[in-house]
Amino acid sequence: MAETAQTPGTPIAPVRRRWAARRTAVLAASLPLLAGVAVQIPAEAAAAPAALPASSASSLRAAPAAPTADESREVSVSITGLTPSAPGKGDTVTISGRVGNRTSSDITEARLALRPGAQLTTRSAIDRTDSHAAYVPGVDGEELGDEGTVKIGDLPSGAGFSFTLSVPADKLPFDEPGVYQLGVSLSGRMADEAYGRVLGIERAVLPWQPSAPEQATQLTFLWPLISSPHITARTESGDRQRVPVFEDDALEAEIASGGRLQQMVALGRELPVTWVVDPDLLASVEAMTGNYKVLAEGGREIAGKSQADARKWLHELRQAVEDAEVVALPFGDPDLASLAHRGKKVSGALSHLGPATELGQMTVETTLLTQPSTDFAWPVEGAVDPSIVSVATSAGAHNVIARSDSMREPDSLNHTPTAVRPVGGGTTAIVADARLSKLFQGDLTRADNSTQAVQRFLAHTQSITAQQPGRQRSIVVAPQRMPTVSQAQAMAAALDTLQLDGRWVEFMSLTEAAEADPDPQASRKVPGRSSYPDSLRKRELRTESFEEIRAIRTTLEDFKSILSEPARVQTPFNSALLRSMSVSWRHDHEAAAEYRDSVGGYLEELTGGVRLIEKSDMKLSGRSATIPVTVQNNLLQDVENLELRLVSGRRIGLDVGEAQPVTVEGGHSQSVKVPTTAKANGRTWVEARLYTEDGDPWGDPMRFQVEVTEITSAVMLVISGGVLLVVLAGVRMYTQRKRIGDRPDPDAPLERERQAGEPGASDASEGAAEPRGGSAGETGAGQAGDPAGNTGAGRRDPSGAGEKVER
Repeated sequence: MAETAQTPGTPIAPVRRRWAARRTAVLAASLPLLAGVAVQIPAEAAAAPAALPASSASSLRAAPAAPTADESREVSVSITGLTPSAPGKGDTVTISGRVGNRTSSDITEARLALRPGAQLTTRSAIDRTDSHAAYVPGVDGEELGDEGTVKIGDLPSGAGFSFTLSVPADKLPFDEPGVYQLGVSLSGRMADEAYGRVLGIERAVLPWQPSAPEQATQLTFLWPLISSPHITARTESGDRQRVPVFEDDALEAEIASGGRLQQMVALGRELPVTWVVDPDLLASVEAMTGNYKVLAEGGREIAGKSQADARKWLHELRQAVEDAEVVALPFGDPDLASLAHRGKKVSGALSHLGPATELGQMTVETTLLTQPSTDFAWPVEGAVDPSIVSVATSAGAHNVIARSDSMREPDSLNHTPTAVRPVGGGTTAIVADARLSKLFQGDLTRADNSTQAVQRFLAHTQSITAQQPGRQRSIVVAPQRMPTVSQAQAMAAALDTLQLDGRWVEFMSLTEAAEADPDPQASRKVPGRSSYPDSLRKRELRTESFEEIRAIRTTLEDFKSILSEPARVQTPFNSALLRSMSVSWRHDHEAAAEYRDSVGGYLEELTGGVRLIEKSDMKLSGRSATIPVTVQNNLLQDVENLELRLVSGRRIGLDVGEAQPVTVEGGHSQSVKVPTTAKANGRTWVEARLYTEDGDPWGDPMRFQVEVTEITSAVMLVISGGVLLVVLAGVRMYTQRKRIGDRPDPDAPLERERQAGEPGASDASEGAAEPRGGSAGETGAGQAGDPAGNTGAGRRDPSGAGEKVER
């Protein structure tokens, strides 16, 4: 692909050789679309005559003028396969299909025949092949003859059968390269009719290019890898990291074997395409490679089980894009038109695009291990106006992918111009061809529809080349964002045919297409705002949607300011806000509202985890006291940068002082004590509330009642008197103990007994006994100063005589 893009006009053979090795895989994936079906003729047909009488042929030619559509559609004819799709010399053209008799009458003398038509020299002529339901003489051509005719005989009412017609390509009356009509008709005679006629016909287009043209058309095909949002903002705590929660299991089905995204990767890896990727899809599948949960009925969360599919899908995608160009859309694929028409009215809405572009580039680099291009913006269905172009380029993109049914060409232009168009201000519009881009829409699960889509794609590209054979042009195809499996298979079949047998096309990347020389005759004017299709405008996100997103973002910014680890909350919520603006919500506004509600509801649940605990009424006594207020933190991380403020309903009654800083560990509660000063007695209401460091209120306020009681002078007098009495009692006890401590031990032996026989002992004893205030032989109670309370009987003389001493 890169080689042919670097040397425009070189032969196609190197491109064909490069991709020939991959042909088997693509043909296997698209075989149901291309394979012929064997003839199955009922028994009645086997008994049909070998040939028709000559009179029958003359009767057919002499039939009345062309019948109406209803008359010609009494028998259904469908073409379910045409191979090769672009035949060359020496090939055999095989057409397969099915015929059914939908009338209430049997058909006799029935036969199938190929009818080569005239050359279709314009793209409009190709489009008109479907405009005629009935057989049109002179337009649908004559029967090819024996080699292109199958005689059936009788076809009973309600009967149907499959057929296959084969004819050498050299037998087809194709004189020169171009696109030709090839029809299959069923002729016969109804039971109540005298003449035979054409009862049904189906047409296909067949490009005929036996040799390479003078200049091949350069073709860029965008291969979109986009899905709707699947991950919620909610995360659960795991062993080592946060566990993402998915809204449903839809993404599991898409990446599983046979799923839409699995088929997009399997088919695209064999094709020369430019991958256009929503990084949100990559991040979602990457999240599925580890532990994740899925919301089930009733709000239950169940463990996800598609880790193996996720790893396999990412591995195959990395291999597929290894040598291809990857264009990264802003993360979440935001709706540029909705932002331009509705979001600009809401402050801050456009500020999401820059971070979305940066996050998208980083996600692709880390997931796919390749350097993506972020220089392309893709508005929905390529519809543009000046405001959309302005918003699309506001995040740094210089190229806007538009479509030719939006940027229309002047009527004087008689060819398909090169896609690139400078539109001013350093911006380039890459105008995709509308016919080619819309060919693979609708129900392509039916083989006849998919076959027609493939043939028309080939025919239009060949017709573009034939418009100016000596002038090379570059065209771009931008299909729908999320093709179904059958649509992807049809696209792959068409591209595979072009890279192998399409001698009129060479492939190039989107970046190379943007560098092509613009056509001077092509329109470079961006259509006005009034030209934007009403059908698309009705599906845009409403202004209210962006207002809700702004409210969530404001709450998130406040929440981050109080967290010790804000990244654990910022990352999932920022991604969820980008997903809230996705193009995919255009088809389901109700689901979009539910997603925004879930994001806002979960954020409210988290912020509610940091709150004040309800407090009962309390009493304060005295001039100074503290009011304890408890702050609860139910989060798994610490909160900080908060302050607690109290406001008194009666400022003359209670001064609540200054705000108090608050820091609470994760999963804990903290009591914050606020000093207060009472000025008067009475009751008052106090309101407590948390605030961020920027002064924004946090959570709901809490009110409680405080009763203030001032201490009176009488109470103080009573307390002082009591204290004085206690002090006096203590002094008295001290003095008494002091006296007792100066007396001899009452239990010691009498001094006169120890000193008996010594001269002057009696006088000494008498002299010593007098100051003690009584002798040991004194009767009655002990002295008041005697702590033991001993009586005289307990202190007797050993002789028992005793001696009474008069005081």
